[in-house]
Amino acid sequence: MRETVAELVRTSLVIVGALFPIVNSPENLPIFLSLTADLSTGDRAVMARKIAVNGFALLVVSVLIGTHILAFFGISLPVVQVGGGLVVTAAGWKLLNRPDDDGNAPVVPAKAPKASYLSRRAFYPLTLPLTVGPGSISVAIAVGASRPPADAARWTLLVAALLGCAFLAITIYVTYRFAEPIGRILGDTAMNIVIRLSSFILLCIGVQIVWNGTSALLRTVFVHG
Repeated sequence: MRETVAELVRTSLVIVGALFPIVNSPENLPIFLSLTADLSTGDRAVMARKIAVNGFALLVVSVLIGTHILAFFGISLPVVQVGGGLVVTAAGWKLLNRPDDDGNAPVVPAKAPKASYLSRRAFYPLTLPLTVGPGSISVAIAVGASRPPADAARWTLLVAALLGCAFLAITIYVTYRFAEPIGRILGDTAMNIVIRLSSFILLCIGVQIVWNGTSALLRTVFVHG
């Protein structure tokens, strides 16, 4: 029993330690504020909750059955990195080339947006690929694939995945829930600078993910060649 608990704690810490720096990347906060500039404070709180729930679901699925999903469709992990990296690169390029707000406050629509509209925006692009992108998914799949196939290990991985991903979801919610007051503290000028820098970093992250996947694919070509 003691060994099982120790394995559970260790696996949970591995999941949190491997995914926390990627999921809670510093550039996410200003980009979240930029992409939700037309929403009210209440709607942003709803978005934060939906993003946290979506992120939890994506991470749990990636850890537990990510390898099986890839095997079912005949997709390798490097291909996921290349495809996902291209999506992140496109998102970073689009944000980097967005026009400035000219210092004007965003106009909040008089009619509250529908829940279905908020759900769609919460999933794409705010959850995928901004918060839980191809980097997070590939790491989560790798963590799940590294576990031995024993029954006890599967049970441990299941509980550890739920605990670790729940902790990550809570941190996602807290980060986005309080993004607006942090943005007010920084001010419009500082936020515009941070958004541009964050967009460039996001673009570079996408290129790096594409390169990691491409390098892995090229190695397989040279080995078989």
